[in-house]
Amino acid sequence: MSENSAKILTQLISKDRISEIDQWIAKYPDDQKQSAVMSALRIVQEQHKFLTQELMDAVAEYLDMPPIAVYEVATFYTMYEHKAHARHLINVCTNISCKLRGSQDIVNYLEDKLHIKMGEATSDGRFTLRSVECLGACVNAPMMQVDKKYHENLDHEKIDRILDEYK
Repeated sequence: MSENSAKILTQLISKDRISEIDQWIAKYPDDQKQSAVMSALRIVQEQHKFLTQELMDAVAEYLDMPPIAVYEVATFYTMYEHKAHARHLINVCTNISCKLRGSQDIVNYLEDKLHIKMGEATSDGRFTLRSVECLGACVNAPMMQVDKKYHENLDHEKIDRILDEYK
């Protein structure tokens, strides 16, 4: 990495976060530091809550990658946010396993209960609701993820209890 790329990233994230990225880079051969891109994006997002083009460009420069390669990773995975969201992010799995086990009913219930549609946030800034392709918990479908916590085998009563946990 160039001195300039380190300077740009250190203007955008803390030294501790840079150190975390450097620890991930150190796990790979010198000519393969781009392998740390997913971790670098996660670390940057943890500090800023979502990834802007400026942040992704800084990661690309820091890892000596073309910006488009970073954008491809950041837009492929649903764990990377590209805009601000409410305090709590609800991801509802709508893939085939969950769909066969009633995820559309879960989506409809959440939209009615929260008075929002997919992709929207509640007026109090408490929840953002979105659909994701797969969360990898097919055996316990239907399921959703609130922030980083999985909630499986959902029904209306369970959803009510879960939402009450998040203030």
